[in-house]
Amino acid sequence: MQGTFEVEEGVVRVGGDARQRFYDARGYGRPLDGNRIELAPVEAAHLLFRGDLDTVVTPADGGDADALDFRTFLVATDAALHFVVYKDLRDRGFYLSPARDGWVEDPHGADFVVYPRGKGPADDAVAHCVRVAGERETIAAAGLGDVTLAVVDEEGELTYFETGRPGPEGDAGADDETSRYDPPTGMAASLLADRAVVWEPPESLHDRGFYGQRLRGRDADGGPLQLSLVEAAYLARRDALSIAEPRVVERGRAVEGERFDRRLRAYAALRAAGSVPKSGFKFGADFRTYDGFTTVDEMGHSTRLIRVVAPDHTFLPRDLSLDVRLAGGVRKRMVFALTDVNEGIDWLSIDRLTP
Repeated sequence: MQGTFEVEEGVVRVGGDARQRFYDARGYGRPLDGNRIELAPVEAAHLLFRGDLDTVVTPADGGDADALDFRTFLVATDAALHFVVYKDLRDRGFYLSPARDGWVEDPHGADFVVYPRGKGPADDAVAHCVRVAGERETIAAAGLGDVTLAVVDEEGELTYFETGRPGPEGDAGADDETSRYDPPTGMAASLLADRAVVWEPPESLHDRGFYGQRLRGRDADGGPLQLSLVEAAYLARRDALSIAEPRVVERGRAVEGERFDRRLRAYAALRAAGSVPKSGFKFGADFRTYDGFTTVDEMGHSTRLIRVVAPDHTFLPRDLSLDVRLAGGVRKRMVFALTDVNEGIDWLSIDRLTP
């Protein structure tokens, strides 16, 4: 069987009994009049690879048509990355459609719409919207959240990442006011370089609110607490410290520039949602969070790693893979807070996925 490559339209049209053989039976392409179908180049490449199509011909002006086999067609269309993903998903038992205008609805900027196993283009169900990327491409964070990212490395190996749009609360239960802690006001504190110290804090500030760390060491029963500048600014905003919030913010900006404001915004949103954020330095993140927190004595493991980035942040797939791999290795979920200084926050979660 032969197909015709309409280069300007970017489709391959196949006649004969193509609709029954390819669309109805196996979910390739989309139907045209009669029994004809049209295929996206990656679908035609897969049928050529399988031997279901013998060649694809390219109409020539005033001469013989060029007949392309799998190898020459793949080179001509430069569809290697998309072919790797398409074949892998087909091999896993999925039917999928290229996300082209007029072919599928609301593809979320994806390259493929993948149907649940046993379903196809005629069914009203979608399992994944997949976007394809090479390992050296830059990926805009704002374009993720509604897609599964399929990254093809330089050797053709595939890694899938599921991206979502969670809220700031995680598993904290944002409406559970019983676990909230209100600190006292006016606690004596001082700024020291890149931190603050509360000299005579009530035990509840650390034990119930989980603010700061003991200056005398983690095994100390009491004594002064050292706070990060983000914690100190948040507490100063609530009049909990003897230091005014503008002084803390000024110090924070001197230490890390405008990024401090974005981190403070994310910290405040996490606290407001019922999560307890603490330093994520040991994991290479801005914060680790404890959800459903009541007291330090009853504290479980942190559940998420939070990295604060600008709304126009772009990822390199290699860096993204490192972040997600590390989070998974310590049984945490990787979440990015796309934070503007003066606007809201878009939360983006990214996890490894095995389709």
